[in-house]
Amino acid sequence: MADWGPVFVAVVLFVLLSPGLLFQIPGKGRVVEFGSLQTSGVAIFIHSIIFLGLAAVFMLVIGIHVYLG
Repeated sequence: MADWGPVFVAVVLFVLLSPGLLFQIPGKGRVVEFGSLQTSGVAIFIHSIIFLGLAAVFMLVIGIHVYLG
């Protein structure tokens, strides 16, 4: 059986951590902005670091596994 856990974790984190969609760190005028739908290079870098950290925690440390079928 195929393990869909890492795929599921990566897709959910990608959607939730897209800069400007739900929140953006750092924002244009504040440290955190919510729902701005704008982004910058620094925000993309910060969100990618957060994404990699959370993906490592969920996939390697916790070990989420999803088997279908």
